[in-house]
Amino acid sequence: MDLKICHLYPDVLNLYGDRGNILCMRRRLEWRGVGCEITELPLGAADPLTDYDLFFIGGGQDFEQTVLLADLNAGRSDNIRAAAEDGKTFLCICGGYQLLGTGYRTADGQMCEYIGVLDLYTEGSADRLIGNYAFRLGEESGGGIVVGFENHGGRTHLGSGLTPLGTVLKGYGNNGSDGTEGVRYKNVFGTYSHGPALPKNPHFCDHILTTALERKYGRAELAPLNDNAEKTAHRYMCQRLHLN
Repeated sequence: MDLKICHLYPDVLNLYGDRGNILCMRRRLEWRGVGCEITELPLGAADPLTDYDLFFIGGGQDFEQTVLLADLNAGRSDNIRAAAEDGKTFLCICGGYQLLGTGYRTADGQMCEYIGVLDLYTEGSADRLIGNYAFRLGEESGGGIVVGFENHGGRTHLGSGLTPLGTVLKGYGNNGSDGTEGVRYKNVFGTYSHGPALPKNPHFCDHILTTALERKYGRAELAPLNDNAEKTAHRYMCQRLHLN
């Protein structure tokens, strides 16, 4: 077995160690003898995106997101939309998550139209939602608690047909008011969790990898790993957030 992973916009979307998610996925595949090929596609790199199994989009500030608009409008929006609707697996963090929605209104009132893969929109605010946080994944996303770090001015609101990735236990999540965090649509996982998200949440990482492998091969089972270090980090953050 093998997975082809596409890292979209690594040159402009890589806040708070988000690239570490790519490293984590690669290592957890390699440790199990599963092949992993990673391709970075920066701004301006033409590619139909049809040859990849899993896509990663990291976070960025408002400025970086507006820089992406010309590239998205040059055809990449259509390619991303087609891949998502085809059931390809996506992990999108913060700004990358927001890009999948219909648009973003910045704190100063500028309206940015985005890809529109998902029926969600984001409104910017001068007041940022910052801090370590935790949320419980929905059963369709593997269940369990995810710990991470959030820092976003955007307040994201999901359309009525979308399922949140999880429920906030500590912190703010999508908008700080409705108790939701992230989104799950088909095989798209969107979250505000920086940190990076996956190394200290190995169960979440493995669920995403299994989703991509099952999409490609029809069936997949990942061998267990010695996750003592990862679980220790996870427990420590749960203790800091007074979750146990």
